[in-house]
Amino acid sequence: MLVLRAPGGHAKTKGTIYLSNIRMVFVASKPVGNFFAFDMPLLYVHGEKFNQPIFHCNNISGFVEPVVPENQNRALYSTHTFKILFKEGGCGTFVPLFLNLVASVRRYNQFEAQSAASMAPRVDPLQAVQTPVDDMMRHAYVDPNDPTKIFLQQPAPESQLRRRNYHGRADNAY
Repeated sequence: MLVLRAPGGHAKTKGTIYLSNIRMVFVASKPVGNFFAFDMPLLYVHGEKFNQPIFHCNNISGFVEPVVPENQNRALYSTHTFKILFKEGGCGTFVPLFLNLVASVRRYNQFEAQSAASMAPRVDPLQAVQTPVDDMMRHAYVDPNDPTKIFLQQPAPESQLRRRNYHGRADNAY
């Protein structure tokens, strides 16, 4: 469930969250009014916090800045607050990935700012930052029919050490 607040109003609905190394998209399962989906670029997310209240479900709250078109005034757009409620579980998988991806995006953005300042050659972002999702996908698989189960890949057996056969000296070798 997503609770979204902005100075012009708020929305509260159930749906599905899609997380990539660039953005998080919430798609409402049953649209409320004109609210169908909400796109949150990870670079514009800040103040994120994982909450574990005693009498309510775990959630992530935070702020997301709007993406302002180049010809528009920033003052016309306001910051949105969001809260993602995990009423059916899943926070143990989602929260570490989300927090690691946000940190990864921030590191890359800081790297880009430093590169631009020093006029260093531009590096491909897909090669510059190894995202946790990439690492996870190499070692774990999720069944699309039952996303609550994660199948882990067994490590490849290490090559056995070479055995050297040592032969004792023959008695007549001296």
